[in-house]
Amino acid sequence: MFIACAAMAGANLKQETAFEAGRHAYEASDYVRAIQALQTAAANDQQNGEVQLLLAKSYLELQEHDPAIKSAERAVAIDGRNSVYHEWLGRAYGEKADHAGWFSAISLAKKTRKEFETAVQLDGKNYSARQALIEFDCSAPGLVGGGEDKALPQIRQLAELDAAEGHYAAGNCRRQKKDFATADAEFTKALESDPKSAELIYDIGDYALKHNQPERMLAVADTGERVAPADPRAKFYRGVALVLEKKNPEEAERLLDDYAKKAPMRSGYPRPAAAHAWLGRLFEDQNRIEDAAKELETALKLDPKNKMAQETLKRLKKG
Repeated sequence: MFIACAAMAGANLKQETAFEAGRHAYEASDYVRAIQALQTAAANDQQNGEVQLLLAKSYLELQEHDPAIKSAERAVAIDGRNSVYHEWLGRAYGEKADHAGWFSAISLAKKTRKEFETAVQLDGKNYSARQALIEFDCSAPGLVGGGEDKALPQIRQLAELDAAEGHYAAGNCRRQKKDFATADAEFTKALESDPKSAELIYDIGDYALKHNQPERMLAVADTGERVAPADPRAKFYRGVALVLEKKNPEEAERLLDDYAKKAPMRSGYPRPAAAHAWLGRLFEDQNRIEDAAKELETALKLDPKNKMAQETLKRLKKG
């Protein structure tokens, strides 16, 4: 009996160690190593849905859509009542749909909506699943089950549960329809309604960046720092806002440099290359041409498709 208990304890420790190693590698943006550790954890405990969920997330970061779907499907098979598992299966289907041919994309899009809807039905307070369902309905055609008429009741229900989430959902829906004036107003209300989600806050930051709105980026940074003090994204958006406003260049440099060094390579986070590109823009404004070129070249090494870095470096070379 003692030997059996000891063996079981050893197996549990090994499983916990593999899972923790995978989680730590994921947090460090080392998704290949995360997958290796999590595959070991999955082999040791084939009924652990959390392992499969983190595997799915890791595969998605590497844009490996088929194994991401398989892992998410396993998670759902292990616990079909788990709202988060259905949400991430929907996200995996959606990512593959975005990269698939037209015919396959239709089938995948339908599966995407079904999983988001199931996630919401299982847990009405899974706000990220509700947001995903609303965004799908606002952006997808009726052919695959979308339609703004389906989104509006969900937006109203969400607003009753959480004002900030409701305003964000309304703004995001109008963003999909290119109604930016209404989106602006709703996003302002979202930031003023005590939002709890860092992802919501910083998606508004991404919107503000694309629409050249430094004041909104500063509001995003202020709100984000209150909600998630350890999240590095506040530094990025505050730094960019200062560059656009041409204020406090020393602080802008410090913030962007710190973000470039510490930011994870993860969906929802501006890439370090973007921080280097904005440092290049900052140094160009200060006529620090050599420093600007160095930052822009670093940005392009990290992301050869960074248009801002390409255009700024081209301008510097002409100058």
